[in-house]
Amino acid sequence: MEVTNAAGQPDSILLLHVEMHRDRVTRTGNESVFVRRGDRTKELKGEALRDFEYSRSVRSYESECNPYATLADLDDSLLARYKQCIGSPGVDTEQLLRSRGMMRDEDGKPRLTHAAVLLFGLNVRQFYPHCRLRFVRYEGAEKAGGTAYNVIKDVSFDEPLPRLLERSKAFVSTQLRDFTSLEPTALFETVPEYPEFAWVEGIVNAVAHREYSCLGEHIRVSMFNDRLEIESPGRLPYPVTIDNICKMRRSRNPVIARVLTEMKWVRELNEGMPRIYTDMQDAFLEHPVLEETPSGFRLTLKNNIYSRKLRMHDIAEKRIGADVWAGLDDIEKSIVIYLSGHRDVKSRDLTRVAKVSQQTVSKKLTGLVEKGLVSAYGALNSPVRMYNLSL
Repeated sequence: MEVTNAAGQPDSILLLHVEMHRDRVTRTGNESVFVRRGDRTKELKGEALRDFEYSRSVRSYESECNPYATLADLDDSLLARYKQCIGSPGVDTEQLLRSRGMMRDEDGKPRLTHAAVLLFGLNVRQFYPHCRLRFVRYEGAEKAGGTAYNVIKDVSFDEPLPRLLERSKAFVSTQLRDFTSLEPTALFETVPEYPEFAWVEGIVNAVAHREYSCLGEHIRVSMFNDRLEIESPGRLPYPVTIDNICKMRRSRNPVIARVLTEMKWVRELNEGMPRIYTDMQDAFLEHPVLEETPSGFRLTLKNNIYSRKLRMHDIAEKRIGADVWAGLDDIEKSIVIYLSGHRDVKSRDLTRVAKVSQQTVSKKLTGLVEKGLVSAYGALNSPVRMYNLSL
C-alpha cells in the first residue's frame, strides 16, 4: 500500500491479513497454541488446550476411548433394545459397536469410547459422575437462600442416556400443571402449562448436545412459577449461533445423536427448535428465550400463569355473580377460583392454594357450602371428603 511517510517521502505499508479459523486450532512451528485474552496473549497447555480444542470441535470427547470400561460394563438389555431399533436383533455386540464408531483398538487392546459408555453403561456414575440431569423446583419466580430457601423439589437422574431421558421425561411431566376452566360452552377446557414437545425437546437437546468433557458440570432443569429453564454445559458449537440456531445444524456429539435418533429420541432434520417456536406460539405463549451463559447454553420457556390466573379470576366471578363475589374475602376467593378449574378437590389440596392452615380452610369451606357456592360429598370429617363448585 503506497503512502507518504512523516518525512514527506514516498513509502509503503505491507498489510498482512490473517484469517481467523473458528473450526480448527492454529499452531506455531513448534506446535504452541496461543489465544488472545483482552490485550494479552496467553499460551494454552495441557487441559486448557484440550478444552479449547473441544470447544472448537477439533477434538471429539465422545470419540475418545475410555481407558477403564469393558464390554462387561455395558447394559445388555439396553443394547438389545438398540439392536431391535436398528433392525439387527442378532448382531454381535462388538461388531455393532465397532461399526458405529463406539469401539476400536488402542495400544493393541479393544477399547470402548466415551459415547458407548454414556449410552449403554451399567453404572454411568462410576465413570462419569458429572453425567446427570438435576431437576429443581422453586416456590416463586426467583431462587432464594437462607431462611427464605424456596426449593420444594430436588431430584437427580444419572443413568445411561436413553434411560435418563425416559425417567426425566416421566418425572418432569408429573411436576407440570394443567390449567382447567369452565368455558361458556359449559365444558371444561384443560390447557397444559407448556406444550409437551417444547419441554421434552429442550431436555433431549441438552442431553444429546451437551459438552460431556465439562467435568463437574451437569444439565439443570429449573422450574419456577412463571418459567422452565433448561441449561446444558458447553456453548453452541461453531458455526451455530443464537441467531441461526433454527436453520443451522451441527452436532457436537454425532455418535450419541445418531443412536438417540435411531431410538426415536432425537430429530436430526433440524425440526426440533423451529417446532418449539411454533408450538409455543400455538399455545399463545411467548417465544422461547435462548442464551449463551459463561459455561453453557440455556433455553427458557415462559408460561402465562399470571394471565391465566386473571382469566380464571374473571371466570369465577362471572359464575357466582359480581355481588356475591364482592362479599367474599381473599381466602374464599382463592378457594372459589381453584374450584372453578378443578373438580373433586380435597381440603388438604386447598391449604397449599390458599396458603393457610387446614383448620382455616375447613372453616371457609363450611361457610361456602352454607352459602350454596360449594357442594361437598363424603363424611364431614373424612380426609377424602370432596368439594366442587356448585354453579
